[in-house]
Amino acid sequence: MAPGNIAFEFESGSLADAEKAFHGAARIIRITLDNARAVGSPLEPRACLAIYEPEAGNYVLHACTQGAQAHALQIASVFKVPGEKVTVVAREVGGGFGVRNSAYPEECAALLAAKVTGRPVKWTGTRSEMFMSDTQARDVVALAELAVDAQHRFKAFRFRFLANVGAYLSPTGALSNSIGVLNCITGVYDVPTAGALALLGLSNTVPTGAYRGAGRPIMSYMIERLVDQAAVELKIDPAELRRRNFIPVDKFPYKLASGSEYDNGEFEGAMDKALAAADWKGFPARREQSKRQGKLRGRGLATPIEASGAGFTPFDAVEIRFDADANVAMFATSQNQGQGHETVFAQLVSAVFGVPMETISLHTAERGMKLAGGGSGGSRTLAGIGNGLRLVALQVVEKGKVLAAQELECAAADIEFADGEYRVAGTDRRMGIASVVKKFSPKAGPHPLDTYYEAKTKSTYPYGCHIAEVEIDPETGATEIVSYVACDDSGTVVNHQIVEGQVMGGLTQGSGQVLGEHAVYDRDTGQLLSGSFLDYPMPRAGLVQGLKLLEHAVPTKTNPLGTKGVGESGVTGSLPTVMNAILDALRQEGVSHFDMPATPDRIWHAIQAARAGNPRALAVEEFAPPN
Repeated sequence: MAPGNIAFEFESGSLADAEKAFHGAARIIRITLDNARAVGSPLEPRACLAIYEPEAGNYVLHACTQGAQAHALQIASVFKVPGEKVTVVAREVGGGFGVRNSAYPEECAALLAAKVTGRPVKWTGTRSEMFMSDTQARDVVALAELAVDAQHRFKAFRFRFLANVGAYLSPTGALSNSIGVLNCITGVYDVPTAGALALLGLSNTVPTGAYRGAGRPIMSYMIERLVDQAAVELKIDPAELRRRNFIPVDKFPYKLASGSEYDNGEFEGAMDKALAAADWKGFPARREQSKRQGKLRGRGLATPIEASGAGFTPFDAVEIRFDADANVAMFATSQNQGQGHETVFAQLVSAVFGVPMETISLHTAERGMKLAGGGSGGSRTLAGIGNGLRLVALQVVEKGKVLAAQELECAAADIEFADGEYRVAGTDRRMGIASVVKKFSPKAGPHPLDTYYEAKTKSTYPYGCHIAEVEIDPETGATEIVSYVACDDSGTVVNHQIVEGQVMGGLTQGSGQVLGEHAVYDRDTGQLLSGSFLDYPMPRAGLVQGLKLLEHAVPTKTNPLGTKGVGESGVTGSLPTVMNAILDALRQEGVSHFDMPATPDRIWHAIQAARAGNPRALAVEEFAPPN
C-alpha cells in the first residue's frame, strides 16, 4: 500500500484515556496480527436478467441479492430515476454472506444494454470473474495491546489497525472496517477503558466489504488472540484468565467505551458448559497420546461476542394477507439464501394462528412488492422481521375477534382465541380462524384481516465459548481439527436444527479461512494469483471433526421473542479459536507467533525456522501504518 493512500480514519473509545491506563499497568501485552484477505465465494456465481419497459420507463432486474429493496434504490441512484422505477426480483439465492448485499456494475450494464437494444439481456459471471469482482473481505493488519494489573485484571485495551479496502470503497467497505469492527471493542470483558484507531487504505486490489460478520470477526480475532497471548506471558490458564475478567452478571446493562450497550449475558455459564463438553482437564493426557504418535496437539479457546440485529433502514415493513381459501401469505423484505426463512416465519405465524404451516407462504422480492426494508444481513432477520411477522399475526387475531363476534352474536370482549379457534367464554360456541377468513372474504380488494406493520429492530449481542483441538504433523505441516465444541447464546431459539446448521456452517467457514483461504496478489503487479478454486482452497464438509454444538440461551429484552441472531456466531468464534489451537501446538516446537493462513507449507517452514532459532519467522512485521 503506497504512502498517502489512507482514505478513511475512524477512532472508537478514547485513545487518550487508554494511554493513561497503560502508564499505570503492571504488565503490557502486545501482539501483531494479520487477518488474511478472504473471498466470499457463495455457492452460485452472480447472474442477472435485465429488462427495460419503455412505455413506463421501468427497469426490472432479476438478480441474486440479500435485499431487493435496497438493491433497487442503489440502481435507481445510478440511473438517476425515482426508486419506484426500479424493481429487483430475487427467487432462490445460492448464498449471500454479505457479498450479495449491494448492486454491482455488471447489473447496471445489463440494464443499460436492455434499454439500448430493446431486448432482455442475460449476464452470467464465471467463477474466476467473481474472484476478481465480488467484494472480498478481512485483509487487516493490527497491533493489539492489553494493560493488566498485578492481579491479572484487564485495565485497558488499545488497538490500531490498517484495513486494505481495495481500489475504492464498496457500499459496505467503510462500515465493515470501522463501526462493524469496533462496536464490541472490549468483547466480553469488564474493561473500564479502551481506544482504537482504524485506518482504511486504498490499493490495487478488489474492494472489500461485508462478509459473514462484516467486521465483527476481525474484532473477535484481535481480542481473543491478545487474551490468549496474555495467558501465555502471564503463565495462567486461558480459561481462568477469561473467567477473572468477564463482565459479571450484576453489571448489566453494560456500556462499552464504543457506546454499545449489552443488555445481558452469562459468559461464565457458557464457558463452563463448553469446558465440560471439551473435557478441558483431560487435555494433557490427549496431548501426550498425540506426542507418542509423532503429532503436535494444541487447544484453543475463545469467548466471542458480536453486535447483530440492528436495522440498515429505519424499519422493515411486513404484511400478512389472506386469500378466499384462508391461505396465509407473509410479505417481508428479507431474502432467504439458505437460512430457512420460509420455515421459521411459518413456524412463528402458525403458532399464533393455530393453522398448518403448509397453508402459509412467504413472499419477499417479487414484482409488485413495494415494502421498504433493509433485507437480510447482520444476523438480523429473525430479530427484526421474525418479530414483526409475529406481532402482525397477533394483531390479526385481535381484529378477527371483532369479526367472529358478529357471527357468534356476542361482544368482542367475550371472545377468546386458542388453538386456532375463536370461542365465546363460558360456552361451547366457537369458530375457527379459517372459517372467519372465508366468511368475510371480499369479492375484490384486500381482506379485512390483512395487516401491515413496520418492524423496528435494536442491536442484540450473541456470544459464546468455542474450544478446538488440533493435531499437526511436524514433518509435513498438515493440520487436522480433531475436536470442536461451540456453546452459543443466540437468545430464544425458534428452530434448533436451523441454528445448528448456521453455527456449523459459520465455524467451518472461519476454520477454512484460518487453514488456507487467502486471496493472494502479486506485490509488484497487483495481479490476483489465487483466481480460482485451483489456487483458493474452500473448506470441505469434513474439515471440522468431533463437533459438539451446545446452547446457553439467555433471551434478550430488546425484542419480544428474545432472539439474538446466530448467522455469524460460528465464524466470529472459529477464527481465533482455531488459530489459538494451532499456535498452542506450534509452541511445543518453539514457534512463538504465527499468522494465517495456516497452510502445511507455512506451518512446516515455521517449525524449521524455530528449530533454527527464529521463532517469529512467519509472523507479520511490527505494525507501522503508512502516512
